[in-house]
Amino acid sequence: MTADAHMPLPTRVHAFGDDALGEHDAVALAALVRAGAVSPRELADAAVARAHQVEQLAAVAYPSYAKPLIPAERTGAFYGVPTFVKDNIDVAGMPTNQGTAAFRATPARVHSGYTRQFLSTGLTVLGKSAMPEFGFNASTEPPHAPPTRNPWHTGFSVGGSSGGAAALVAAGVVPIAHGNDGGGSIRIPAACAGLVGLKPSRGRHVVSGLARTLPIDIVSEGVLTRTVRDTAAYAAAAERYWRSPALRPIGRVEGPATRRMRIALVLDNVAGPVPAGPTRDAVERVARTLESNGYSVEPVRLPFDVAIENAFLHYWGLLAATITTTGKLLDRRFDARRVDDLTIGLRGFFLRRAMHAPLTFYRLRAAAARYERAVGPYDAVLLPVLGHTTPELGYLSPTVPFEELIERLRAYVCFTPINNITGTPAITVPGGRTAAGLPVGVQFAATRGNERTLLELAYLVESEQPFPRLSS
Repeated sequence: MTADAHMPLPTRVHAFGDDALGEHDAVALAALVRAGAVSPRELADAAVARAHQVEQLAAVAYPSYAKPLIPAERTGAFYGVPTFVKDNIDVAGMPTNQGTAAFRATPARVHSGYTRQFLSTGLTVLGKSAMPEFGFNASTEPPHAPPTRNPWHTGFSVGGSSGGAAALVAAGVVPIAHGNDGGGSIRIPAACAGLVGLKPSRGRHVVSGLARTLPIDIVSEGVLTRTVRDTAAYAAAAERYWRSPALRPIGRVEGPATRRMRIALVLDNVAGPVPAGPTRDAVERVARTLESNGYSVEPVRLPFDVAIENAFLHYWGLLAATITTTGKLLDRRFDARRVDDLTIGLRGFFLRRAMHAPLTFYRLRAAAARYERAVGPYDAVLLPVLGHTTPELGYLSPTVPFEELIERLRAYVCFTPINNITGTPAITVPGGRTAAGLPVGVQFAATRGNERTLLELAYLVESEQPFPRLSS
């Protein structure tokens, strides 16, 4: 049901209940389908009913409830499990609106290359999940539509850009949802919503759409889930469809490693140390968990300063300038006058510094070697996901004046972009809670191709610090 505009929204919202979905994760639901205990249609119907229960979250960009995309063949690790796809990749028969009001897309004629890989796992697609315009913001608050709300507290952001996906999974509508990550867009909403979010290595999956044309491919595709085993099972299933010969295989990861690892602990960003509070507490709590299991945890500072932050922002601006200039290739009705103020501001930021583009590319490309030298001696890096806890809605709205919003984003999104720049993997897991009950995520990162290590570490944290659920 939709919340009455004159009634205050409840602060905590979820749709978990005694139906076909129950509180199962995707692995468990797929097992029930294989056993004949439940059908894909029953799961789809239950998920649709749940989506209607939490419409106040504004997490769905395009519902396809009357025509769910159920795979014709009973194959794939997740056959029959319902999901949503983020509104920036093509699914045949559904529009791809990129979270913008600048055009209204017609239904895509064919699946994108990555969509085919995603669907190979057997998932049933119920529609498209909400996102900020072109994925540029770290909060899902499009000015032309209601903001996507955090189900843990509806007055707060659920992050971005895969915010709709995070809200749907955390609220129990579906156990797994597609997301992608060009600067933290899987990991940030996972942190805000108490979920698991893996950003794979560059080249780990089929590359399609805009990513194929980027001078530096910073975008990784993946999923948001409530359990580590769902994320691990998805990685293995996607790899069965296509595996990069340039990367070591992930395979099926089913628990923590038996070996003891050497972990680098990072608690500084370009602005200085993370101050005392829930964000720092969550990382230090996980560090103690690792040490209690025999792991070595050593403080390290990454070799980057504000120059790499500026280079990434400049590159983000290049993307905004490119989209607004070539938008009619997306849709002939594209109207650049209707893009939001953040996109306009990013475009201007780039154009005022366009002559520095070669230096930007050099700095971004050189970062991978510097990162490898710093963290190569370690099995993984433990660090915050964000510079501070989840803000209230409005704080990161694209209607905030551009210069002020950018400074807020710099302070908030200060740990995630480096893995997009370097093409290295990172995973978010729940690490703590704020006094208001909002989740706080922590992040593990590694060198390129080492997703298996990250999943093993995530399993360990999950076993030692069971992840909170909205249903409990």
